[in-house]
Amino acid sequence: MKQNNIFVIYGNSPVPMVKNLMEAAQIINNIPKSAKIGLKPNLVTAKPSTSGATTTPEIVTGIIEYLLSNDRKNISILEGSWIGDSTKRAFTVCGYDDISRKYKVPLIDLQKDGFYSTTYEGLSLNICNSLKSIDYLINLPVLKGHCQTLLTCALKNLKGCIPDNEKRRYHSLGLHKPIAHLNHAIKTDLVIVDSLNGDLNFEEGGNPVEMNQLILGKDPVLIDTFAAELLGYESSDIPYIGMADKLGVGSSNLSFAEIIYLNKDMKKVSYAKSGKVKKLSAYITEKEACSACYGSLIHALDRLDDKGLLNRIKTDIYIGQGYKGQALKGIGIGMCAKGADTCVVGCPPSAKKIMELLDKTTAR
Repeated sequence: MKQNNIFVIYGNSPVPMVKNLMEAAQIINNIPKSAKIGLKPNLVTAKPSTSGATTTPEIVTGIIEYLLSNDRKNISILEGSWIGDSTKRAFTVCGYDDISRKYKVPLIDLQKDGFYSTTYEGLSLNICNSLKSIDYLINLPVLKGHCQTLLTCALKNLKGCIPDNEKRRYHSLGLHKPIAHLNHAIKTDLVIVDSLNGDLNFEEGGNPVEMNQLILGKDPVLIDTFAAELLGYESSDIPYIGMADKLGVGSSNLSFAEIIYLNKDMKKVSYAKSGKVKKLSAYITEKEACSACYGSLIHALDRLDDKGLLNRIKTDIYIGQGYKGQALKGIGIGMCAKGADTCVVGCPPSAKKIMELLDKTTAR
């Protein structure tokens, strides 16, 4: 696959989905048989993936099965949970102990690892020792909101590869600069984003938004730029994306990307909405909406709420296959609701595009 390729697949069966992604991208051609392969999920806390906080274990299962079937057997799973939680506990609660036993893949607790130091452009970095022995790193972030950096995806996920004291220091430095520099120091070879049901606002989960998609690419900067639009942000809203671009980690020019969709989202929204997601859903008139389209709308409404403009919505917002071919008085989201007075086309449209229309609609 090319450096600028981004592959997207929709569905709710993670094992075959991730295998199809890797097969379509011909990933195995990039991994030498002797390579020591590291899988870096997001297990920030000991909560199941259904919370929207952690990487879905079935994705890791699918990757391991794909690698083993192609005679790539030197695999390990590496993670260091956030300060205040235990990686060992997260491995158990999140289902990774079971994966380790079944496939005989070791779990490396980076909270218990030593570290080495490096310096780049005047910024010192401490990185867990185990990263030095990895030949091919597969970064497995969850696409979700974050209370400080707005977005957490590929670039920020490498923060699990540093000691706890270093994590504290990153916060004192403002997160963005050290995250960018860390990604210069640790090379990501492949990113597979868990965008099945990442959290709306918080790294630790609690408000999952069903999106039912996986995203694959080589360039973590390009992936995060794409991810930012899916959540309704400009890449400039997340400073570490531009910083990583300037450091040569990758490209933040999304027009450079070749986005390849392997299928269309046909999975209807089915989860029980809670917390803020339930509040935002009250603004939506939905009939047989697909999950990715509905999730984009939820993120766009959240961006509008961030601006204090949510209460200015005075018209119906329609979404779903049940509105195909109908004339609608209000705003339509996606191709199925294009009969509305105004519509954001796309299948699905990004939250950024939805946000742009909602911004105009609520402007005074």
